Amino acid sequence: MKSNGKVFLLDDEELIVSVLSKTLKREGYEVYAETETDDVINKIKSWDPDVVLMDIRMPDRNGIDLLEELKRSGTAAQVVMLTADDSADTAVKAMKLGAVDYLTKPFNTDEVKIVIRNIIKNLSLKQEVDYLRKAYSEVFEKEFVGESNAIKQLDAKIRKIAQARVSNILVTGESGTGKELVARNIHKLMFNADSSWNAPFISVNCAAMPESLLESQLFGYEKGSFTDAKSDKKGLFELAKDGTILLDEIGDMKADLQSKLLRVLEDRRIRRIGGKGEIPVDVTVIATTNRNLSEAVNSGEFRRDLFFRLSTFYLHIVPLRERRDDIPLLAKHFLTHFASKYNKKNIQGFSPEAEKVLVSHEWPGNVRELKNLVERFVVLENTDIIGLEHLPTWIFGDSIAVGRSSSDKFILPESGISLEDVEKDLIMQALKKSSNNKTLAAKLLNISYDTLRYQVKKFGLE
Repeated sequence: MKSNGKVFLLDDEELIVSVLSKTLKREGYEVYAETETDDVINKIKSWDPDVVLMDIRMPDRNGIDLLEELKRSGTAAQVVMLTADDSADTAVKAMKLGAVDYLTKPFNTDEVKIVIRNIIKNLSLKQEVDYLRKAYSEVFEKEFVGESNAIKQLDAKIRKIAQARVSNILVTGESGTGKELVARNIHKLMFNADSSWNAPFISVNCAAMPESLLESQLFGYEKGSFTDAKSDKKGLFELAKDGTILLDEIGDMKADLQSKLLRVLEDRRIRRIGGKGEIPVDVTVIATTNRNLSEAVNSGEFRRDLFFRLSTFYLHIVPLRERRDDIPLLAKHFLTHFASKYNKKNIQGFSPEAEKVLVSHEWPGNVRELKNLVERFVVLENTDIIGLEHLPTWIFGDSIAVGRSSSDKFILPESGISLEDVEKDLIMQALKKSSNNKTLAAKLLNISYDTLRYQVKKFGLE
């Protein structure tokens, strides 16, 4: 059975401990009970509870002193003090020392259950926010890798937009060009120049969820607004308060949701599903898409007013094939990163021939494709230098091709031809194109290395 949380009880009255233990266990909590203070701080730290219920007046120790010592120990447990003294001074002192609440004896068990339930709920919400912040900030690179004019111009625009604290930004580019990296750079420059990393950065893929689920994720919902709404839930706009929300692939958002998003961008207020009041949200919105939104507007798939609202500050990332000078820098950057990650520090770089092939490739998957390929090299190869022989055959399609007719078929002359002469000629071409690298030549001909060696010897091409 899943635990609803861990509660540590400390009270010298055995009856209170017994009653609370049974009550809380029935509510699904794990309970650790103590009636003495001997070594209790270490016991609490070792068991790591969510909540500590602690009596202020223990026979051998003052509960206030215990609370102070517990907080100094660094425990994350939330402390609720139990007291027979309902004076304001006692409560204020306990709260100042870090208690989240206090209960005055005699208390009823329903009151205890409500207090603990609320504490656990708040802890759960905090953990959710911390998780989202961590999940969407782990893969952050401080700077763009590249020296091309396109990257320099993009970097300059990002800095200006971040400095101006622009509230709506549209980032476009083919899949794999680094749209999320652009968004993260804007976020860091805008909110976290002091490296404190407090402002949340939350991302949601608009193409990955059905419309109804996406709406509840973005705006949240009130308890009872639909069948599974067992409690109130904050949406991502609320969780991104004072930070950034990234709407990835916004070009795939449905029309009804587009109109609701437009109102949020105009008013900076959201309304939860089933809610009556509006909630202000001070948040920077960055939208990304690999679609041509101008065409989507003309075809009626995307709202014109939403497009204009988003595209006032517009950034476009050019594909990797249009900034080939950056490919060697990116390849080396990824090689260094993955060599460290997989403890393959012997891998130093690429041979000039391999680098030339990488630069000539079209990279339809852009930077992501290059990054994945370099990771593959690092994991699978044991060499100091990545050479032609380590590259996959398909990557040579753009730079090295055996001659064929325009119809992509070999043409047999009317007078016929010697098959051996064709074989010899193709092997000679493959050896020439591979600079006599037999491993690569075999890949170009789609034959094994041993077969190539046999053919070379057969035709006297040693």
